[in-house]
Amino acid sequence: MKAVHRGKVRSLLHHLSRRLTTEQSVPAESSPGSQTPEIQQWRPRKDPSGCAVLLFPGQGSQFVGMVGGLLQYPNVRDMFSVAQRILGYDLLSLCLNGPEKELQKTVHCQPAVFVSSLAAVERLNHENPKAVETCVAAAGFSVGEFAALVFSGAMDFAEALYVVKVRAEAMQRASELVPSGMLSVIGRPQAQYKQACLQAKEHCRSLGIQEPVCSVANYLFPDGRVIAGHQQALDFLQQKSRSLHFIRTKLLPVSGAFHTDLMASASEPLRDALRDVEVRRPEIRVYSNVDGKRYMSESHIRRQLAKQVVSPVKWEQTLHEIYERTQGESFPHTYEVGPGKQLGATLQKCNRKAFQTYAHVDVGTYEE
Repeated sequence: MKAVHRGKVRSLLHHLSRRLTTEQSVPAESSPGSQTPEIQQWRPRKDPSGCAVLLFPGQGSQFVGMVGGLLQYPNVRDMFSVAQRILGYDLLSLCLNGPEKELQKTVHCQPAVFVSSLAAVERLNHENPKAVETCVAAAGFSVGEFAALVFSGAMDFAEALYVVKVRAEAMQRASELVPSGMLSVIGRPQAQYKQACLQAKEHCRSLGIQEPVCSVANYLFPDGRVIAGHQQALDFLQQKSRSLHFIRTKLLPVSGAFHTDLMASASEPLRDALRDVEVRRPEIRVYSNVDGKRYMSESHIRRQLAKQVVSPVKWEQTLHEIYERTQGESFPHTYEVGPGKQLGATLQKCNRKAFQTYAHVDVGTYEE
């Protein structure tokens, strides 16, 4: 029965993907990642200042009215039409008009951020085609990683959106099992985040919670973390913030403890969905949230994406990997494609020199 369902899914996704594939704007042949290792070593080295890096945002960047400035560009309406077929609801209307409470739900905001980010690529391609043609690397934060993989040619739009749908639904279900959340923390240099999490778990045990979860879910920038877990653990961290050397703590408006063991039940549905779709080796460098390293193969992508929901997002490490260079070497142009400017803010804190050539591709406004 499962095999029959899988065959139907593949047939629908293949049909929907073909509608967009013929109009793909990312040129495979222009990318160094499409060369074999033997050929690659003979290629003349590109000047980084003439290259581009694309960063794709994650959940939490969404806002009502996003994509209002993108509908004029080629393919965008088609992307939302395909999305409606896959998701079963009008994603475009939800992005433009809300209601905000619905857009904020995990099950809705993940597809919304994914589609609007790739729609922003259409704007970038229209206004600055060289940025797309010269892109040598991409990375995405959490669900943004799927958009980065689509841009890189590793996945088709419709198939990746199907996986995002399954992922969002599974994470929504997992978040409803126990009261949990995520806490943004900025600490002093002497803050010990892992030790703080151990103390919080010990507090939860004293309350009778078995197998409490509290761990770093996002590494954002030096002394910037997101800690996630049982709600009682986060309450403890806020109450003890001064003694833990936390300068600031803020609960994030999310429904669960993403990128922790509390998402374990979401891994299997995601793994199954990834088996339903075709995955290819990226045509440009794409970096995994799990370890900040470059994806090397199809099996590597499937394995890491399934692991990603229960593993911390190593964004700070990813940025170091992308922008590491010898002294005096120039930096590429960086474009944040999608709602919000959070990734630009983290880049500024991690690498001020790289941030000097950063730009945001706005999704909310349109200028003649």
